[in-house]
Amino acid sequence: MSTLKHRSQIDYSETWDLTDLFETRELWEKALHSLAPSVAGVTSFAGKLAERSENLLNCLEARESIMEQIILISTYANLKLSVDGTNASAQADYAVATDILADISASLSFIESEIMAIPEPTLTHFREEQLGLSNFRVLLDTILSKKPYALNAETEKALQALQPTLSSPYAIYSASKSADMTFPSFKGKDGEEKSLSFALFEDQYELSPDTDERRNAYLTFDQTLASYENTYAQTYATEVGKHVTLAKLRSYESATEMLLHDQKVSTEMYTNQLDIIYKELAPHMQRFARLKKRVLGLDELKFCDLKAPLDPDFQPETSFQQVSDLIQEALKVMGPEYSQMLEKALNERWVDRSSNIGKRTGAFCSSPYGAHPYILMTWTGNMRGAFMLAHELGHAGHFYLANQHQPLSSVRPSLYNIEGPSTMNELILGNHLLNETNDPQMKRWVILQFLGTYYHNFVTHLLEGEFQRRVYELAGAGEPLTATTLRLTKNQVLEGFWGDSVQLDEGAGRTWMRQPHYYMGLYPYTYSAGLTASTAAYKQFEEEGQPAIDRWLDMLKAGGTKSALDLFADAGVDMSNPDTIRTAVNYVGDLITQLEESYAE
Repeated sequence: MSTLKHRSQIDYSETWDLTDLFETRELWEKALHSLAPSVAGVTSFAGKLAERSENLLNCLEARESIMEQIILISTYANLKLSVDGTNASAQADYAVATDILADISASLSFIESEIMAIPEPTLTHFREEQLGLSNFRVLLDTILSKKPYALNAETEKALQALQPTLSSPYAIYSASKSADMTFPSFKGKDGEEKSLSFALFEDQYELSPDTDERRNAYLTFDQTLASYENTYAQTYATEVGKHVTLAKLRSYESATEMLLHDQKVSTEMYTNQLDIIYKELAPHMQRFARLKKRVLGLDELKFCDLKAPLDPDFQPETSFQQVSDLIQEALKVMGPEYSQMLEKALNERWVDRSSNIGKRTGAFCSSPYGAHPYILMTWTGNMRGAFMLAHELGHAGHFYLANQHQPLSSVRPSLYNIEGPSTMNELILGNHLLNETNDPQMKRWVILQFLGTYYHNFVTHLLEGEFQRRVYELAGAGEPLTATTLRLTKNQVLEGFWGDSVQLDEGAGRTWMRQPHYYMGLYPYTYSAGLTASTAAYKQFEEEGQPAIDRWLDMLKAGGTKSALDLFADAGVDMSNPDTIRTAVNYVGDLITQLEESYAE
């Protein structure tokens, strides 16, 4: 029986190099405990920000300096824990860092409170008098936008000090998932006993071409989830309840309004994404489900069959090096600066691609200011991994450029913009593959990969977003979020989208337990916004060539200097127009039509 390795057994070439952050753990610990003098330098301005413009500028510059240190320190602790949640030392370091950084955040909370208290004419005068304050335009504007919802200074300080407690639902979920949850083996194809983990299920067995293996893995996986259902429901209910309570304290109309305010996104932008895709994509995806049932020769298409490969006999195997070369070739259109980043990322251990016990599932890119990006994924040896890697390199390229061109306080755009750069890379890669082959089967395979991208963003995450919308509505109305309520709500969302094209079981309603994004505010729906924008931008690239790419690169370099809508507008994409969403939905429909035609030949 194949078994997962411990982290200590993994070849270093498959792991990322954290020495680029800190050479040793001891140096990291020294940096963590040496923050106090820097904090004292900032807190010396407490009570003085309204006195002189020079005080405000010096305070913000000192804050920026300490925030750069904090980012490196917290990133190091988080990345160590992400690759091995069973590591006691990593757990302890993460906990210690979280507590210390929460105390620091509480100490610095006076800055926002005092800036909000400065009379508007005085603050305007300060900004005109000190040109250096222009570097903090985004930070100041963001702080002032919170003014109508701010609590008194002491309360804000207390809330900052309570951050470890307030973020405990996610910490509990992550620790349970990576360190405590274990799965029994299951029978794979030919009756072979196989190991199971979150990563193996989501990256391998859920995609298995063997129906028995795929369904057996699903049943075993779901049985384990079911044993945690009540605990995870209570954990998630606590997270949602936290937002509902904070929204009331801050006088927002709802938790949703509060979370969208943090994203600088209007309710209309949010509901457009959910409503249009949920309603108008459904008929296309139901066609896709029926096609999959017919082609795979299944009596019924179960929920666990949705990710089964449609062309199981054509699975291009490849190596990580071959995929790296392919991505670099495809993304040459992004220019020399971007290409230089790709070469470093793929050859200087910016990517952790191992499969080991305790490693976090899925994939992400962390891009600490003052260092290079880090990518976590699980490499399983097939070409689909190329799209996952290209996706995460899109995040890396975004913040590699933004970090170089913007000050820290202006780097991060709204979550609404985050998934555009990553999905743009997938579209470029897929079309590069299409242009490089005349093989009809390979072309069909690429279309399937495109559909995998749209499925991930327009189905998986969009339905998660619709689930979130309903959960926050229930919580706002005072409904208790029990395991049964969450499971039934998720099933209702799935039924409304898939209709009778997919047989849904009880386990389908437990899929909410798999996603850490629920602990990151209203994140899931933003995947669809990003892919909507990148679809429009790629179409412009097909029509215009390099000018469209140049606009896109300018958007990446702009970081968070503009609103969500204005950033995409600078790239030539009008996300205020619902037809932009419909264009992307129709494109998915066209892909499915091409797929149907390929199987009719």
